[in-house]
Amino acid sequence: MREKPTSFSIKNWSQDDQPREKLRDKGKAALSDAELVAILIGSGNREESAVDLCKRILASVDNNLSELGKLSLKQLMQFKGIGEAKAITIVAALELGRRRRGEEALERKKITSSVSVFELLQPILGELPHEEFWIVYLNNSNKVIQKNQLSKGGITGTMVDVRLVLKNALEVGATGIILAHNHPSGTLRPSEADKQITRKLKIAGESLDIKVLDHLIITEKAYFSFADENLL
Repeated sequence: MREKPTSFSIKNWSQDDQPREKLRDKGKAALSDAELVAILIGSGNREESAVDLCKRILASVDNNLSELGKLSLKQLMQFKGIGEAKAITIVAALELGRRRRGEEALERKKITSSVSVFELLQPILGELPHEEFWIVYLNNSNKVIQKNQLSKGGITGTMVDVRLVLKNALEVGATGIILAHNHPSGTLRPSEADKQITRKLKIAGESLDIKVLDHLIITEKAYFSFADENLL
């Protein structure tokens, strides 16, 4: 039986199998997710090539890059061939991807629907294990002036300071605000507390000509809009 090499470094592969060269010659779209991650880690272990190792890592999260991005350094290092440096590289690359999504959403500065709010905030809120409450401040053309985290709390809920919301709205010249928070549990059903804070902010804003345009509950893959459901 042919003896296995001691390392499956990418540089020792045939040119057709080298993902770096494949990216150079055929473009980034030609590579699979496993091949792209293999470029990050450079080599596999004694039994697997980098691509095979990455296929196995991806299979553990049902080939879902969003789920891969949730793995901790410790979880990644449980795979043979993934040391701390490689795990850090994977985590850093996926975090860059997450931030890029957020920046691309921000470039669509005009809010035209609840979908555009979801696209703006899902990269920030969608995967959090705890609850956060955010405010999006808009001008009279429904363009985003600012988006701020108002509070951060446990899974059971957050505290919302109405005075702080309206104070900041006046300071930035906002004429409309959109409320948003995430439900780590994945449920899209608004709680009574969600409804109460929406009513409270709406009433308080009316005296200052600041409209509450919507309140979104955001989960990883979906959202609930108070405006769409006629709850404002």
